[in-house]
Amino acid sequence: MGFVFSKSVSDSLKAQQEFMLMNSRLQLERQLLMQNQMRERQIAMQIAWTREFLKYFGTFFGLAAVGLTAGAIKKKNPGVLLPIVPLSFIFAYQYDMGYGTLLQRMKGEAENILDTQSTLLELPKGPLTYEELEKIRRSQSKFFIEK
Repeated sequence: MGFVFSKSVSDSLKAQQEFMLMNSRLQLERQLLMQNQMRERQIAMQIAWTREFLKYFGTFFGLAAVGLTAGAIKKKNPGVLLPIVPLSFIFAYQYDMGYGTLLQRMKGEAENILDTQSTLLELPKGPLTYEELEKIRRSQSKFFIEK
């Protein structure tokens, strides 16, 4: 009788452990999916913001280029066109970010850094540990009194 009861408890415990393992795996998968969805939405918003900014900056750049060209012709001084140089770099960067391949190039470079230069990613003094955090918390806490 005791063996049957013990076997039943053991089987029940094993089934419960399998259920908990499957449940925690499902929860982790959902968290990973949610984080990835949030990341994709943030990147989409950044690209959309860049494209919207490009519309306004493109208009400004076009008007500035026309105005500076007219001023250079009127004053017969080509030096008046100098502000177009930095403005054109900003315009080219924004266009590349919004409609070009800048994000793909950045992704490729990030993958290269992760693969070949991972030492650059290390934190100063190494990763944080629980003990270090507790030591800092205790030193800053006004309520915690330790004997």
